[in-house]
Amino acid sequence: MIAATGGDTAALAAKAATQTIPIVFNSGGDPVKTGLVASLSRPGGNLTGVSRIGSDILPKRLEMIAQTVPKAAVIAFLVNATTQTTEPRLRAVQAAARKLGRQIEVLRASTDHEIESAFERLAQSGAGALLVINDSYFNTRSAKIGALSLRHAVPTIYQNREFAAAGGLMSYGASLANAYRLVGTYTGRVLKGEKPADLPVQQQSKVDFFVNLKTARSLGLTVPLPLLALADEVME
Repeated sequence: MIAATGGDTAALAAKAATQTIPIVFNSGGDPVKTGLVASLSRPGGNLTGVSRIGSDILPKRLEMIAQTVPKAAVIAFLVNATTQTTEPRLRAVQAAARKLGRQIEVLRASTDHEIESAFERLAQSGAGALLVINDSYFNTRSAKIGALSLRHAVPTIYQNREFAAAGGLMSYGASLANAYRLVGTYTGRVLKGEKPADLPVQQQSKVDFFVNLKTARSLGLTVPLPLLALADEVME
């Protein structure tokens, strides 16, 4: 038997449930800081997997939305308050915002209803744009979040293509497809007899960037040409 997990919350829950069943995780943060493994090179225990660059990429995502909406003095930040890694990521975003001369308005949501309510509160917050934290629960709702950002006419950036395809302005983040491919490779090796403790955590660094130009036009925005040049796909 082997377990494969997506996101830090699921991986931590699996670790708490067993110390014997091999676990291959797909982590959006630092698996050492979150307590999944002892070190990246020598995980120890019954866990190993893939670490995406989710936490470090948030300030870059904030910079991109700030460049695209230069008049947005306040940028809302949608977070999942129930996720263990939210607070350190929030501090990183607030520090990045200070360097950009922007303010952060935090919106917290952990259910569908709360996500919808957060978008309704945007109008009262004075925020001119929205940044969404990378989160395993939000990943399952990326199309919903993209559609809500279009419905409420708020320039929003998240991490995966499904979000942009559903009407979100931009997505920029570690390639989930590539990360799960690596998880599958490690799962196969464990099934063939290798131990998680002997398999170094892989650091997945491939980044995908998608721009929905149709949404930009509907919002009256011009995406800076240097950003468009970086896009893996421009949706029109």
